[in-house]
Amino acid sequence: MRDVTDTPLELDDIQSGTLRPRPTPYAATYILLRIDDREAGRKLMERLSTVVASAGNSRDPVGDTWLSVALTFHGLKALGVPRASLESFAWEFRQGMAARAKALGDTGESSPEHWEKPLGTPDVHVVLVALAPDTRRLEAALARARNALEALEGVEAIWRQDCHALPTQREPFGFRDGISYPAIEGSGIPGTNSRESPLKAGEFVLGYPDEMGGLPPMPLPEVLGRNGTYVAFRKLHQRVAAFRQYLRANSSSPEDEELLAAKLMGRWRSGAPLALCPFHDAPELGADPRRNNDFLYRQEDPTGYVTPPGCHIRRANPRDASVAGVVRLHRMIRRGTAYGPALPEGVLEDDGADRGLMFAFIGAHLGRQFEFVQSEWVDSGDFLGLGTIKDPIVGASDGAGSFSIPRRPIPRRLQGLPRFVVTRGGEYGFMPGLRALRWLADLRT
Repeated sequence: MRDVTDTPLELDDIQSGTLRPRPTPYAATYILLRIDDREAGRKLMERLSTVVASAGNSRDPVGDTWLSVALTFHGLKALGVPRASLESFAWEFRQGMAARAKALGDTGESSPEHWEKPLGTPDVHVVLVALAPDTRRLEAALARARNALEALEGVEAIWRQDCHALPTQREPFGFRDGISYPAIEGSGIPGTNSRESPLKAGEFVLGYPDEMGGLPPMPLPEVLGRNGTYVAFRKLHQRVAAFRQYLRANSSSPEDEELLAAKLMGRWRSGAPLALCPFHDAPELGADPRRNNDFLYRQEDPTGYVTPPGCHIRRANPRDASVAGVVRLHRMIRRGTAYGPALPEGVLEDDGADRGLMFAFIGAHLGRQFEFVQSEWVDSGDFLGLGTIKDPIVGASDGAGSFSIPRRPIPRRLQGLPRFVVTRGGEYGFMPGLRALRWLADLRT
């Protein structure tokens, strides 16, 4: 394995929220801003450049309290970024997530006309994310955000979503989340799979060589693009009661219910992967970050008899499977944060509460990372030889979905998979480096 430090990164210029894993547990708040006055927006950039945390912070990240910032394409225009610079950004980013809805599977009830406003509208200019190990320290991060907004009458907060990550790291469906994290060359931060070689920094941060061997396209001028990255924010509503009902209706016992849930996900609810414990849950393994992601597929389970080929985690990251030659070109940093109250254990009826995940997908290539995975691996089964069969957990199913669990002598087949996850909104953002924030503040056009 290559040393994760063999390609130095300018960590002091990279936002902490780009690279550093989040603490456990933690609380977070997403705030959307609209810029009505160009000069006020530039003043905001100046203030944020002094309070946004850098990845070079030498403190233990578990104890950190972070404030991160991203700008939408409409936000960059509101700041008066020159046209030549605007046209140098990735074309998916320039279009915006709402315009890319069909390619992302955001159709039907997940389509932009049903999104929670102002998500997906031209009013969203800035995305602030405050994060801390607990609500007390989160308030300190929010205080820094409020100080940055103080007396800026031309900038308005237009939306807020409070989130949380429990000590159990469970998401609303009940599975441990936030397990898989890639090693990135030069970051000094190890990945969670010792059997996966570190990825080139240019897959996640602009201005460095990527897995293709060259520099990924970068916004111009260099001071604006270098050490920045793209981020896809998603608000995903989870139909927890519907998920529980489906498991109950298609299982013969509580034990079979848990096995079915694990087969759909690829992991037991504790986080223990089927690849390492195929017959029963192993909570100690699931809670061990040194072991719960330390596996591959080619040797342990090439045919998918243990971890079904179409399950969620095998689609999201095929690891060293038969498509291994291209998997590294589609890796992302994924971060999910639960929102809303938990549905009490054992309850099968929906209580009407809004609950789910705020997701952030970070990478230098929106097209071949986030959009490719959504369209080709989540909402299509061609790369697995499964045709039109979608991801059973997050795929855009319509009630006619199916799922096959390899089993001898006859596979177990599930029919009538409904849509368990509905997109409530999203945005494409650009997370600039700290120097870029100051450049934006100094614009004089």
